[in-house]
Amino acid sequence: MPVRNADIAAIFEEIADLLEIDGANVFRVRAYRNAARILQELGKDVRAMVKKGEDLTELPGIGTDLAAKIKGIVDTGHCKALDELHRRLPPAIAELLKIPGLGPKRVRSLYRELGIQTLDQLRRAVREHRIQALPGFGEKTEMHISDALEAHGGGAGRYTRVVADQFATHLLDYLKRVPGVGRVVIAGSYRRAKETVGDLDILATAEAESPIMQRFVDYEDVAEVVTHGPTRASVLLRGGLQVDFRVVSAENYGAALHYFTGGKAHNIAIRRLGQERGLKINEYGVFRGDERVAGDTEESVFAGVGLPFIPPELREDRGEIEAARTGRLPKLVELADIKGDLHAHTKASDGHNTILEMAGTAKSHGLEYLAITEHSRRLTVAHGLDSVRLLKQMDEIERLNDTLDGIVLLKGIEVDILEDGRLDFPDELLGRLDVVVGAVHSRFDLPRNKQTERILRAMDRPHFNILAHPSGRLIGRREPYDVDMLRVIRKARDRGCFLELNANPERLDLSDVQCKIAKEEGVLVSLNSDGHSTLDFGNLRYAVGQARRGWLESRDVLNSRGLNELRRLLR
Repeated sequence: MPVRNADIAAIFEEIADLLEIDGANVFRVRAYRNAARILQELGKDVRAMVKKGEDLTELPGIGTDLAAKIKGIVDTGHCKALDELHRRLPPAIAELLKIPGLGPKRVRSLYRELGIQTLDQLRRAVREHRIQALPGFGEKTEMHISDALEAHGGGAGRYTRVVADQFATHLLDYLKRVPGVGRVVIAGSYRRAKETVGDLDILATAEAESPIMQRFVDYEDVAEVVTHGPTRASVLLRGGLQVDFRVVSAENYGAALHYFTGGKAHNIAIRRLGQERGLKINEYGVFRGDERVAGDTEESVFAGVGLPFIPPELREDRGEIEAARTGRLPKLVELADIKGDLHAHTKASDGHNTILEMAGTAKSHGLEYLAITEHSRRLTVAHGLDSVRLLKQMDEIERLNDTLDGIVLLKGIEVDILEDGRLDFPDELLGRLDVVVGAVHSRFDLPRNKQTERILRAMDRPHFNILAHPSGRLIGRREPYDVDMLRVIRKARDRGCFLELNANPERLDLSDVQCKIAKEEGVLVSLNSDGHSTLDFGNLRYAVGQARRGWLESRDVLNSRGLNELRRLLR
């Protein structure tokens, strides 16, 4: 079976989890996590690189040891290092990591302190209230674990967009090459740009003699064929992602695409509008009685109920139908609107590339400016900068700006917000920077009021510009910390600060709902890569998808401004 980048990344993530449970060196754990992230976001097929004999160590974060492991996984389908960890640790312990809120550190505590190795043992410990006595847990955490266990069904999970993309891209390319195939498109939550997807819905048009259905079920990544008929089939790919495939006629294409794209509530609302006009709307078209009156395009479906085209990202029944009816649909932000990136790291802290390399790649992505924002001194695990190193980097950026053409570097910092709301550097030093990005990197467990006040105090500092990844979540790995986001958004409005929409596919933080609130409160949102390598600029498309779900237009986005206007706003 072919090995995809996502497969290798999953192996490295599991190694990192098990190493952390086993108490391994933190830098060793981070090396595997960084490698997994790089592979997930890599635009090149690692399997093809291995077959061509390309040097994998040229990839950021991939040294000789990891390169050898990648080659071994491509050649054999498994990793000896992971096999050894499975032999050393209890076989079921990795299942504990599937429970939301249980990361490797907590699983390690449960294993070492209470001997918990299985889900059943975890359930028993919750019933007996033994977990709340552990340091760092408490009654509230025990209750959250109990709720998560109750919701845990053991079925297929959800996949971040960057992982789903790897499967989707290969599959779409494969299907488009089948003889007799016309259009092929992914619908569903994927097309609506949801931050995670549970499955993929693919639609295609094809000539009658096309072998498209058989080619679909014969696809090399298919692990199980669930159903297989003349016009529809469903399969499970390796890794568990389900793909539902339908072949539709050209005259039904628009109706089917609308039906299989929209959220359930949106589709119900559209059908009700149709009923008010004496129409029946389904996946086959728009009908008045037995007469088919529309359905070849999505535009014709919307026109049938008196509406303009509604972008897929808005189809959640969150006001988009009324906005369409009254001519108030937003002109959603596009990737081409983004003129710069205000959050990026280099080798000076925990990045993988030099300033010059990051600048060159940002320029190749069409960006006009790039802020270099290393971590500050408190985040020692990320090799954060002290004042001396920061001043040295500021001088380096000024020298580079004298030589660069087509892109301007901004001097910045991602400064830690300390528990009491102070910033990790004094105002005098922060005032010499072009942009100050504040971030919470510790004490995610503070009570709601304390966490909120901590952030509000930080935003009161005179040189604070942008709140990075405002909720602190990692999708599927770490819940957002408990904070009153409305108060934070209104504080940003009152202080003239801005909020980040972090493009890292595991963050996508702000959420779509919070983006919409920021828009309504008049707070600009900065779509930033939080790039740690040159590969990460490609993630800006995920931030744009999230921003579109949040109804953001170009005018709602801080870094859609040209440099001169940006500087005025930051001041």
